[in-house]
Amino acid sequence: MRLIVGLGNPGREYDNTRHNMGFMVVDELSKKWGFDFNKKKFDGVYGEKIINGEKIIILKPQKFINLSGEVIRKFVDYFKIDIDDILVIHDDLDTPIGKYKLRYQGSSGGHNGLKNIELNLATRNYKRIKIGISNNKKMDTKDYVLGKFNKEDQTLVNRVIDDMIMILNDYLVLSFDNVMNKYNKK
Repeated sequence: MRLIVGLGNPGREYDNTRHNMGFMVVDELSKKWGFDFNKKKFDGVYGEKIINGEKIIILKPQKFINLSGEVIRKFVDYFKIDIDDILVIHDDLDTPIGKYKLRYQGSSGGHNGLKNIELNLATRNYKRIKIGISNNKKMDTKDYVLGKFNKEDQTLVNRVIDDMIMILNDYLVLSFDNVMNKYNKK
């Protein structure tokens, strides 16, 4: 069983904001894979499906992003999911917009959602995809991450989301090492 988590903030006012990159990816993924977010449990909305003989759960935590780990922990415990079978998709201020990086582990990099996941899972060793949203040092970080993409940036975001679908398709059939080697660009 695998758990794919998209990070974001619940509520219409946060739709298409930089901090909701994870939600945007799993929303598109659910369309491509024929998932419906029709189930609710433990402050999360999710869909599940058997793909290639394996149960896949796609989760959107419905607590604010800085409490995402609480929701993930409840899913891990209830469904008995191994930490190695979790993949978290999130925004990253330190990565340029239009770029992404797949990682096995790492620090939170100041991302409050990742800090909460580390706290609740008691490890930094979980798979993740960091999607760049760049940074604007002239703005308060909170205002920036909760802001919407301009037209030019949205074009780059749409390309990244298309890449994410290919990556996640490969994630179901290849080892994570092979997926990282294929998609992480130097």
